[in-house]
Amino acid sequence: MRAAVMRDSKLVVDDLDSPKPQAGEVLVRTLACGICGSDLHTLKHAHKLVAASEESGAGFNMDLQRDVVMGHEFCAEILDFGPGTQKRFAEGTRVCSMPVTVRPSGVCSVGYSNEVPGGYAENMVLFEPLLLEVPNGLDTNLAALTEPTAVGYHAVEAARLSKKEVPLVIGCGPVGLAVIMALKLKGLGPIIAADFSPRRRALAEQVGADIVINPAEHSPYASWSEVASKEIDGSEMPPNPLSGAATFREGVYFECVGVPGILDQMMTGAERGTRIVVVGVCMERDQINPLTAITKELNVQFVLAYTPEEFETTLHNIAEGKVNVAPMITGTVSIDGVPGAFQKLADPELHAKIMVQPETLIDNI
Repeated sequence: MRAAVMRDSKLVVDDLDSPKPQAGEVLVRTLACGICGSDLHTLKHAHKLVAASEESGAGFNMDLQRDVVMGHEFCAEILDFGPGTQKRFAEGTRVCSMPVTVRPSGVCSVGYSNEVPGGYAENMVLFEPLLLEVPNGLDTNLAALTEPTAVGYHAVEAARLSKKEVPLVIGCGPVGLAVIMALKLKGLGPIIAADFSPRRRALAEQVGADIVINPAEHSPYASWSEVASKEIDGSEMPPNPLSGAATFREGVYFECVGVPGILDQMMTGAERGTRIVVVGVCMERDQINPLTAITKELNVQFVLAYTPEEFETTLHNIAEGKVNVAPMITGTVSIDGVPGAFQKLADPELHAKIMVQPETLIDNI
């Protein structure tokens, strides 16, 4: 099979043996797979990811001296069944799945493993109990966006927002866009979003942000304060009865950038009592000033991925048109076009989400 392979910290396209499904697994043909920002980071910082995984028990146990086929945002078609499968879906059924499989050796991450190739290959093996049939004739590319969209859905679910709180999203890449969509789905707002990229700000508006800020021109934290200084009905918040200082509705900030320094900036910009939900995956060591968080009584929460129930809910939300994921897709490539797509994605003005389509004939980036 044709595959884009991470080899010696580079992406190369090569012919590999097609994987063979083990007990409980099915063989599938990749129809579409999104290129995730985590994969871009992994290509540069794979050693740090593996080291951090060993410290935390996260399960990304890759031998970087061996090939890794990434790609964990996918929609696929069932080709064949391994031993012990129930054959719940017929051959030819389009499916999505959480990117994990279970083997006697333990849980394997699809796309972050030497043994289980991801969606940058023509074929994959998936764990049958996790398969979800694509509903409502949903477009294959949109179905493949279930995984990244579920990340944002989980972050908002974990934040447990109330209608009184004002959300601020820092970073409008795919993760930030997914958070905005989840906030919109819950009817929360006004949603304030900030990004330096004009294109990403435009996408944020398309998927549901109410106020979009260019941090080069205006502080997103000042913009948040302007909104949060008013009650839901538009009246001014009453001043602090002891000091006479301004008061604000509660804030929930979503960190969706994942680079060192952002979390500290957000803590510095936050008003007292703000909750910060860290969604962006920073693969490097970072520094914060704990005294800032202490004096402001900030609450910092870290989130990762999603539950099986949230993944399934997200697929149906997309299929039923409850979230607008289509603007995220800005290009398509074949497997041979994956290395070039990684380079293009380094520029936020060019692309948000590029889909890998193994059978496409013309790269559109």
